[in-house]
Amino acid sequence: MQLMIDPAVWFRELFLDAGLSNTVASLLNTIALVLIVLFLTWISNLIAKAFINKIVTTFVKYTTTTWDDVFLEQKVFTRLSHFAPAFVIWSLAGWALKAYPDIMIPIHKMTYIYMVVIGTVVINSFIESWHIIYNSLPLAQHRHIKGYVQLLKMFVILVAILVVISVIFKKDITTLLTGIGAMAAVLILVFKDTLLGLVASIQLSADKLLTVGDWITIAKRDVDGVVTDITLNSVKIQNFDKTIVTVPTYSLINESFQNWSGMTEAGVRQIKRAIFIDMRSISFPDNALMEKLLKNPVLKEYIESIEKKDDITTHGSDNIEIPFFKTSQLTNLGIFRFYAETYLKQHPLVDENQTVVVRHRAPEGHGLPLQIYVYAKNPGMVPYENLQSEIFEHLLAIINEFGLKVSQLPTGDDMIALSSRTLIS
Repeated sequence: MQLMIDPAVWFRELFLDAGLSNTVASLLNTIALVLIVLFLTWISNLIAKAFINKIVTTFVKYTTTTWDDVFLEQKVFTRLSHFAPAFVIWSLAGWALKAYPDIMIPIHKMTYIYMVVIGTVVINSFIESWHIIYNSLPLAQHRHIKGYVQLLKMFVILVAILVVISVIFKKDITTLLTGIGAMAAVLILVFKDTLLGLVASIQLSADKLLTVGDWITIAKRDVDGVVTDITLNSVKIQNFDKTIVTVPTYSLINESFQNWSGMTEAGVRQIKRAIFIDMRSISFPDNALMEKLLKNPVLKEYIESIEKKDDITTHGSDNIEIPFFKTSQLTNLGIFRFYAETYLKQHPLVDENQTVVVRHRAPEGHGLPLQIYVYAKNPGMVPYENLQSEIFEHLLAIINEFGLKVSQLPTGDDMIALSSRTLIS
């Protein structure tokens, strides 16, 4: 009966009855009690884990919602089981170490610190669970909050560190905060990137400038790829050559970057490239060229409509003097522009609902730039590049039929041919 009431008395009397001295009996009694506490600590941990694994896990699996499954996967419930042995040590340390009160104080401190650490881990697991739940919502596609989550975790860790320091050094937390305030300048210098990243993350998220999965280009840093992760301090990007690049989060605010998400959402992609025309080949079509072009029904209708307009303009009044050059007289380049625009509008892979323009820009040393400005229906890289190549291959192949020539820099063969003609002459 005495054993059940107070094992400490029973062990001590047992050792004294064995003929041991009072000091040795007290030491062995303490060791025995410590072993009992450790055993109870181990048993409490097993019981807590068994309870969570059997009861809580079963309950979570039978619920219809998936949110509690996330908490289970992140081990929020499992990590709570570590509080059980801490409570056992906290409650029984005074009983086991009654003969050695000087040892009991640091044991209590260590147990308290252990519970603070476990509490920090559980809280951060809880925060991460809600972050995973948030990422499963449609809103997460446009609002990335990983930076805020990391900041909240850092705040929890900072509070835990302050609590641990206050326990170890027996200082009030307000005193520690006052000391930290005095070191604010140093802390700002040390955590400069983190603070800048925080501000940048808020701006990127609030203004919807960047989300995971966006295709971005940063020409200054030779970055061209898809955003795979956004953290408080850095943005991870996978280039199209499969290399991974990280850039500071704040650099996306301080520097300019190109986000292609608008193109992806629109479902079209712009083609804007030019063919350089040899300006010496631009002319009014002669009879032979005009006969060849009139064999095309679409071009025939266009040419006849222009000529009809010209006749109405020049012969509308007997008092009008017919100019030497008709204001609406066709050129081979004008007919080719009409042909190219018609070809693009009828192409099945070109979005005719978007702008379709064939225009020439200001002349350059390489010739007259004839620019193609259209939108591909499929913004994917392979379909887009194939369409772009197909369009320009066709136009380059047929441009000679209009009496036009493409301008290009002379090659070695051109120089040899020119030298040969010079020698012959």
